[in-house]
Amino acid sequence: MARAAVVELNAEVLEHLSAYVSEFMADFGLIVRRYWAEVYLQGLFLDGERKSIQPLAQRVTVPGWSGDTMQALQQFVNQSAWDEQAVLRTYRRLLAASLADPSGVIVIDDTGFAKKGRHSVGVARQYSGTLGKTDNCQVAVSLHYVAPLGDYPLARRLFLPEEWTQQSERLASVGVPIAERAPKTKGEIALEMLDVVRTEGLPHQAVVADAGYGTGGEFRRGLETRGETYVVGVSGQEVVFRRAPRWEARTAAVTRGRPPSRWYVTAETPAPVSIKQLAQQLKRTSFSWRVGTKGALEAEFAWVRVWPAHDWQSGRAANDVPHGKADARWLLVEWRRDGSIRYALSNLPASTTLAQAAGCWKTRWHVEQGYQQLKEELGLDHFEGRSWLGFHHHATLCCLAYGFLALERLRGMSTELEDFPAEPASPFRV
Repeated sequence: MARAAVVELNAEVLEHLSAYVSEFMADFGLIVRRYWAEVYLQGLFLDGERKSIQPLAQRVTVPGWSGDTMQALQQFVNQSAWDEQAVLRTYRRLLAASLADPSGVIVIDDTGFAKKGRHSVGVARQYSGTLGKTDNCQVAVSLHYVAPLGDYPLARRLFLPEEWTQQSERLASVGVPIAERAPKTKGEIALEMLDVVRTEGLPHQAVVADAGYGTGGEFRRGLETRGETYVVGVSGQEVVFRRAPRWEARTAAVTRGRPPSRWYVTAETPAPVSIKQLAQQLKRTSFSWRVGTKGALEAEFAWVRVWPAHDWQSGRAANDVPHGKADARWLLVEWRRDGSIRYALSNLPASTTLAQAAGCWKTRWHVEQGYQQLKEELGLDHFEGRSWLGFHHHATLCCLAYGFLALERLRGMSTELEDFPAEPASPFRV
């Protein structure tokens, strides 16, 4: 059964789409590429169960064209040398001009694409949160922007499992660029993409990610070194001090030579506990972050100050223990209605309330809805090519399609927005 069209492509919308695609003329490099980009976007918007190139080519109409539409689209997506990074820079600038807000949140996540074969770039048996299991699939890391007037994807890049990065011939066979062949964790990929967005000056108040990124601490430290405020999920196995620990240098055994370089907690400092253990002792507060079609969406939360105690028994370097400086973090615990529990650590300001923190944390809901539209309506997971270039070209065009719809929704709201304050109130403003 064919799905309904994503948007009615009437004369007015087609005029808006043509003007939108024209903004990318310089990035596509050739007029003919800009032409086929518009055709491809129309195909993504039209009704149809599959939006891979073959059925898409059969669905679109190309006035004045007598050639092979499928071959032309195959060449445009899989072989054409346009730079998707240049296109995405222009795309982010266009979307930011209408939707960026200081209270915006950058959400980092990943999504899986189930595959039957093993030849498509990055395919391996690996865990996918989308599938909820380990299976044969591709996994792509993504950045998504959520602001009061709308949301849109920022960037997406394939993750290459170890069995790929260890086989140079296999990487070359699907056209993985030399710079992308080194082994990288999903967190490292996410931070690289975040660095690009940061150089563009996109305003945001925080970065949000789930436990797939926060467990282990390296990703959180990467955000901190960049001066980012964050709410990042953790597994619950991490240990924390409930009160500020006191540190001291062990000097008794040192009679000469260099002074001790490591400090240890004093005997009076209570031993740390795991986050899961601490959560059992916390008072729960019900909070609703939005009203859905079936009523208020709510859960129970706790929001308390803790002091991360990673590897605390090994001591800390002396320069990591400046006198009077606390390294306190917020712990957010969410008890969901399905019985599951989620944990997150945050460096939000000490004055942040539970409502502000939970609102920021639940911006991830927009990403889940975004993935649903990208996959079910815009064909993000319908790409059937094998190459690195083809996948990222297709993913970029899906971003452009999503962005166009976001701008069209904003256009439709314009008359109402005339009466809005200059800075719309945000449920997740901190």
